[in-house]
Amino acid sequence: MAFTLYAVRIFSIKWTETVAFYRDVVGLPVTFADEDMGWAQFSLGSANLGVERCDPADTETAALVGRFVGTSIAVEDIQSVYADLLEKGVEFVGPPEKQPWGGVLAHFKDPDGNVQTLMGQP
Repeated sequence: MAFTLYAVRIFSIKWTETVAFYRDVVGLPVTFADEDMGWAQFSLGSANLGVERCDPADTETAALVGRFVGTSIAVEDIQSVYADLLEKGVEFVGPPEKQPWGGVLAHFKDPDGNVQTLMGQP
């Protein structure tokens, strides 16, 4: 039996704004988007980042919005990507930091406050 990661889902109350953020600001390619469904997916190589609209009145799903997501998005030149996104007004938790294992991480927030991680080499 083979397993393949299809998508990492993030939850959104500001769905239209969040989809535009990942498409237009971060620059991820859209592979599917349907406003009526409240679902959009962006290509991350062999997997997708899914943005799923949730109802703010549904406290169970609304609790999934605005938190650390736990995904690591690999980029070739983290310093350049960081500078570019910062210039576009993206809010970062802090600057890129070298990790004890040798990589560099930088955490940024989307319009819903979901925290994503950029991962690169020094």
